[in-house]
Amino acid sequence: MTAETAVKTQTNANLPAGQSAEALIAFHNVSLTLGGNEILHDISLEIARGEFVCVVGPSGCGKTTTLRLIAGLLHPSAGRVTFQGKTVSQPRQDVAIMFQDYGKALLPWRTVAGNVSLAMESLGVPKAERPDRIHELLVKVGLKGQDKRFPNQLSGGMQQRLQIARCLAQNPSVLLMDEPFGALDAMTRQALQDEVLSIVASTGATVFFVTHDLEEAVYLGDRVIGLLPHPGRVAKSVPVNLPRPRDQLSSRETPEFLHLRRELFDFIKVAEA
Repeated sequence: MTAETAVKTQTNANLPAGQSAEALIAFHNVSLTLGGNEILHDISLEIARGEFVCVVGPSGCGKTTTLRLIAGLLHPSAGRVTFQGKTVSQPRQDVAIMFQDYGKALLPWRTVAGNVSLAMESLGVPKAERPDRIHELLVKVGLKGQDKRFPNQLSGGMQQRLQIARCLAQNPSVLLMDEPFGALDAMTRQALQDEVLSIVASTGATVFFVTHDLEEAVYLGDRVIGLLPHPGRVAKSVPVNLPRPRDQLSSRETPEFLHLRRELFDFIKVAEA
């Protein structure tokens, strides 16, 4: 049995083919071809409700493409992606996306409060109900008192906190995060990692998190998926059994953390060879 076939799940006869009772999101033998090039090949993958799944792999393996399929921004050439057993055909309001390029993700002509309000406007939240909810979200992400400032008046870390607040304004059941902290300094990145873990613990959201940082994947995830490139395909699924809540120092110093980091490092090294 190959590494790729070993990670495929068993079929449950009472659900869509290949989907288990616990799956919130499922890839059913998904392939994607763009411009004559096969980007993804025969991906079968399940994500349970409330699970924090991190995705790693060398450049060109399709990490972001996989995220876009979940979001309904792309559609498979073969197979299908399902959400609660139904085929994903378009973006959903309860699925929020957070991008790495916070400079382009935020509206520069809107204040901090205005950017958060944008998500509420799209959901039809009554105008009178927005201020209290905006205040609550800004407090949650550490931006209390920043509501009247504009994005260009914020640091990179504060802009990412604002993106998180805007995503949470959608009341999402799923957070799709595409290397959201890759451009930040180490201390800010770690602070936001802990912020996300705290938010996920309090909301029960399901997270699909794309990253190049192997330590970040181990620190955040319940499971780490490894993709191989050309074309992108699932080759590794590694459970992370570190206890929660996690700590930036003590969790990273455990033998289990170091073992998982080495396992993923070896996987990437072979994948890039």
